[in-house]
Order: sequence, then structure tokens, then C-alpha cells
Amino acid sequence: MAKKDSSQPRLRSPRCYLSRELSWLEFNDRVLREGLCPESPLLERLKFLAIVSSNLDEFFMIRVASLMQMQSAGVQKRDPAGLTPAQQLRAIRRRVQRMVQEHSAGVQTALNELAQQGVPMVRPADWTDGQRQWLRRYFQREIFDQLSPLALSDRSPLPILPGLKLHIAALLLPQQRGDAAEQSATLIDVPVPTACKRFVQLPSREGLQLVCVEDLIAENLDLLYPDRQVKAWASFRITRDADVSIQDDDASDLLSTVERAVLDRRRRRIVRLEISAQAPSELVKAIRERLQIDSNLVYRIDGLLDATCLWEVIGQKGLDHLRVPDWPPQTPRDLLGCDNLWEAVQDHDVLLFHPYESFDPVVQLVQEAAKDPEVLAIKIILYRTSGDSPIVRALEQAAYNGKEVVALLELKARFDEARNIQWARRLEDAGCYVLYGVAGLKTHAKALLIIRREADRIRRYIHLSTGNYNERTARQYSDLGLLSCDQDLGADVAALFNLLTGQSEPVGWNRLVIAPAGLRQHFLDLIHREAELSSPEQPGLIMAKVNSLQDPEICRALYQASQKGVKILLNVRGVCVLRPGVPGVSENIEVVSIVDRFLEHARIFYFHNGGREEVYLGSADWMTRNLNRRVELLFPIQQPNLRRRLIDILKTFFADNVKAWRLRPDGVYERIPCQGEPIRAQELFYKQAVAAVREAEQTQSQFRPLARPQQD
Repeated sequence: MAKKDSSQPRLRSPRCYLSRELSWLEFNDRVLREGLCPESPLLERLKFLAIVSSNLDEFFMIRVASLMQMQSAGVQKRDPAGLTPAQQLRAIRRRVQRMVQEHSAGVQTALNELAQQGVPMVRPADWTDGQRQWLRRYFQREIFDQLSPLALSDRSPLPILPGLKLHIAALLLPQQRGDAAEQSATLIDVPVPTACKRFVQLPSREGLQLVCVEDLIAENLDLLYPDRQVKAWASFRITRDADVSIQDDDASDLLSTVERAVLDRRRRRIVRLEISAQAPSELVKAIRERLQIDSNLVYRIDGLLDATCLWEVIGQKGLDHLRVPDWPPQTPRDLLGCDNLWEAVQDHDVLLFHPYESFDPVVQLVQEAAKDPEVLAIKIILYRTSGDSPIVRALEQAAYNGKEVVALLELKARFDEARNIQWARRLEDAGCYVLYGVAGLKTHAKALLIIRREADRIRRYIHLSTGNYNERTARQYSDLGLLSCDQDLGADVAALFNLLTGQSEPVGWNRLVIAPAGLRQHFLDLIHREAELSSPEQPGLIMAKVNSLQDPEICRALYQASQKGVKILLNVRGVCVLRPGVPGVSENIEVVSIVDRFLEHARIFYFHNGGREEVYLGSADWMTRNLNRRVELLFPIQQPNLRRRLIDILKTFFADNVKAWRLRPDGVYERIPCQGEPIRAQELFYKQAVAAVREAEQTQSQFRPLARPQQD
């Protein structure tokens, strides 16, 4: 027996893993690179810069907050990369400080270019006398009465300052001069009203000119405090812990439990203070002491605070020359030439590739089902949906029309709880059966079931997807869905709803694989099978596209497959703790990430299986939470033409040399160099969707019968 190489790290060694938190920050850095790319249209860059800011908000509210909770509890347990919570927090701060500096500089550069395009942000030092007078009148008319200034210096208890809200802090002195005045500075806070837009438009014949609302408020503090003088002011923003655990196992009223949890976030611990870099240390110290914030939670922002406000600029009219060309969704290729949606799905499975192909058929299917007298029941899982969802409205209409409507609405979908509570009540009022998920689990699966009576039988129509039932994000996220009348798949989906709504025990699954019951083991079995079938003559191949790869057991299985010679290609949008290229462990693993105009959200899994190729779509990422603590779906693609199409989609992702990044063994991502013909996956997918529609139109026109000539 050959002696085992003692230099090979064990598969549980920290040397085999990257930090989850630092990996996420590297993802946000890739988003930042898009915002800094000078070749991109200006408003596209502003979009990515705004996304970086909102991403960091959620990162602090959840991931940093969780680590701070563990640190406060004295937890010393190390993550798979070998870091304690305290070590992770220190590493996060160092990385975020660099990111914030680059981001602030990028925002300022973009705003300077915007000014060159005729849309300046006019700062107070540049206001003309006429502008200043107009702005003061505007302040008195539109803003003054909305303000609620708070004296923080001598008020006890401290009022609750909401997180992610812009504030103006100022040190005020009495009008008299002298040493006594220096001793009696008052700290005040003026929260910027939520109803106020971040930018005020100046009246101008020269085009769009914008003024930051914080500048406008600060310049008119004398109207709020006529007997004081402003010693110093700065805008600031706090982020609170939003990692609220919803214990629903014993909750008799989950709706009320979730509502209380949402409200509880307002009082949670502060995990970050962002403040203008120009703020004097005396003011920063006063805010810190009053809010009881440690200095290591302070991030000074040199420039615009809270860049999510850039969406206001991005949405301005008249700036189309600064945007990327629109890519309107096309008719799905599997529905080209089909006039009747029911008949099309009866005839063949339909693959939907959003946003290149339209989400409208899914909306249309639910809307038609709501009106169709032959439809008996509609069942759906809603995780996230839009604020004015046509699908939810159709469900309401279906219930009014006497159909059985069952909506499993996940109340614990983070940051969408309030919206889902509203939808739950509306659906209940309409007569729908509304369930709130499964105790102890989040229901993250995406499934729709329509029961329809037809001439020869009662037929099940199903839609399964990697994305949510949200027609708006379907224009922004890259996802895949399947419309089908397959009997085995339909029976599984029906059994799934019975399991979720009636707690029935399924006899067995025909096609679906469900988490948390068996999905983890199924993935492990598929990976181990690929390793066993792999040989030097016919090496195995695994291709997977996921949003995140964090689960240690999945990583170890992939490492073992790599050691058996299996080629593993992973397209991981965000977090990836697997370390590729480790000698003797992961030399056969390649990890790439694509950041482009659409958010990559689809989950696709391919296994060569000794030539008997298998392709799956699903709702779950390779994360512990998805495999252990969520209801998830994995479903196979049976039709050979659809399976081949998905394999080609995967290969295109791995061929991208324009918007793709490769993960190095040291955890750093590098752009894949463009060698040969440029291949940009998202652009190619859209061109293919357009070409399919044009080809169908040309084919139809070639065989169109001639109309009878009109008689004179």
C-alpha cells in the first residue's frame, strides 16, 4: 500500500476553507468593481455603487450583528477557516475600511462625471444668492413642519433612533460668546423625514441641478434654533442588529409573533455608525458617548452618506444616453407559435429563462386559472413577491370566483415580513386558505400547482422555479423555471402541498427531492457516484451554478471527488468557502463568479454520470441553512432537448471572459482574461432569445397563406 502523503492537509483543516464573511466581502468587492469600471455607462456604474451600499447594510445587520452577539456571549468556537468571532470582526473591519474608502472615492468620481454631463450636485458653498433664497423658501414650505429635532445632550431616556435613517447631528451654542458658551454646547439630532427625497431639484433653465437634503436642513438650522449658533454639524446613520430569531415552534399566533419581531428590530443593538469624514472629533465623540457606541464601530464616509440614494438619480428622466441599452424580455422559445398556454404545456415541458425570456407566461397562467371555469384549485408557495403583485391579485380573484386557493406564505422571509403579513391578511379576507410555513423551518421552495378539469381527466399543471413569484425581480434576476404537466412531477408537487398544509406523510417521491428530509444526502450521493464512476479514461464531470457554497460537508464531498479525478466546475455568485487549487485536495476544482447587469440567481446542477447525463434545477444553495433548516426543492429535467439547453447554458457561463472572475487558492478573485473571442454570457443569452423570436417570425411569415385579393 502506498504511504499516505503526510503533507496533504486533512479535509477538515482550516487550510482547506475560506472565511464565509470575508468571501462575502470579496463578492461585494466584485460588485464595486462594476461601479468603478470606466467603460460602463455612468448610470450603470451608479447602480452598482448603490447596490454595494445596500449590500453592506444587510451584511452589518445580519452577519456582523450575529458575530457581535457571539462575541458578547463569550463564544470562542472557530469557523471552518479557523477564525473566532472576535478575529472575524477584526478582519471584517480592516476589509470594510478599504472598501468604504474605494466606494466613497468611486461615488465622488461618478458624481463629478454626472456634473460634466449637466447634472451637478450643488453644494452650499456654490449656491448663488438666488438659489439660497429659493431653497430657504422651499425648506420653510416643504420640509420645516416635517422635522422633529431631538435634544440628545440632556434627554433621558434616549429616544429610539431608527436604523438606516439619515440624521443631522449638530453642536449648538448660545448666541453669547465666551468660555461659558464653550462649556454648554448642546447635542441635537434632526432625523431626515422618510417622506423627504434625498435630492431637491433646483429650478434651472440649464438642466437638472440637485441639492442634498442634508445640506438644505443643515443650512437652515437657524430656523429650528433661532437662539443658537451652530458650532459643528454632520450627517450620520446608524445600523442596528436585525438578526432577530423568530421562535415559531410554540407560537400560537405566528402572525403576531413575526409582527413583534419586526418591531423589535427598532430597539436592537447598534452595530455600525457611519458619519461624515469632515465631522470634528468633538461631535463624533458626543454622538458615540450618547449612543454608547465603541470607536471600532465608527466608519467615516468621505463624501455622500448612504449611496442607496443614488437610485433617485438613476431613475431621473432624460438621462437615457447615460444608461445601458434596454433588453426587453422576449417570448420564451418553448412558447413561440403557441396561442393557448394550456395546450402548450400539455404538449411539452416549457423552460423559462428569465429575464431574457418573459415572466409573463407565469402571471398569465395564474390569471387565466383565476377566471377559467374548469380550474378547480390553485396552490402556491410565496416567499417574496412585489408590492403590487398581479399574482396575488389573481389569487384573490380566484377565491372570489369560488375556487380553492391555498397560499403558503413564508412570513419569516427576512426584510419582507411586513409585506408578507399584509398579503396574508388580504388573501385571508378574499377567502383563500393561508398558511404561514412549517414550524422551525423557512419554506424557501418555489412551486405552483393548478388543478384543472378537462374532457378526459383532471390534470395537474405545475410551475417550479429557482426564483420567486415576483414579476419585478424577474426583470432583474437571472432565474430558470419549468412549466409542466408531467404526471410524476405533478403528483410529487401535490404531495408536497399536502405535506406542508396537512402534515401528511408522503409514501415516496417520484421526481422531487426535498430539504430538509433528503436533499443533503441526495447531493452527497450524486457527488460520490460521480467519483466512483470516474476513471482516467473517462473522468467524471460536475458542473454547478449556485449563489453560495458554504456547507462543509458538501465541500468535503467535492474535495474527495476532485481527489478521484473528477473535474468540478463551480459557478458561485457570492460566498464560497471552498478553496480551489489546493495541492492534493482541490486541484481539479475551478470556481468562477459572474457579476453583470442581472443578478445571477439560478441554481443548476449537472452530473456526467458515466455518460448518462443528469441535470437538476432547484431552490437551494449549497449552504447549511438551505439543507438543514429550510423547505427546498430539487427537480430533474427529463426532456432531452431541455437538458441539452441547460448544459449549454452552464458551458456558456464557464466560457465567459468579459464579466467572469476566477477564485484563486488564496481567496482573492481575479478577472478572467479575455483571450480570443469575447464571450459575455448574459449578452449572449439575450441575443439568443432575440434570435429565437426572429427565426420563429420568419418561419411563420414564409408559410402564411395569401389573403384573397379585394374586388374592385
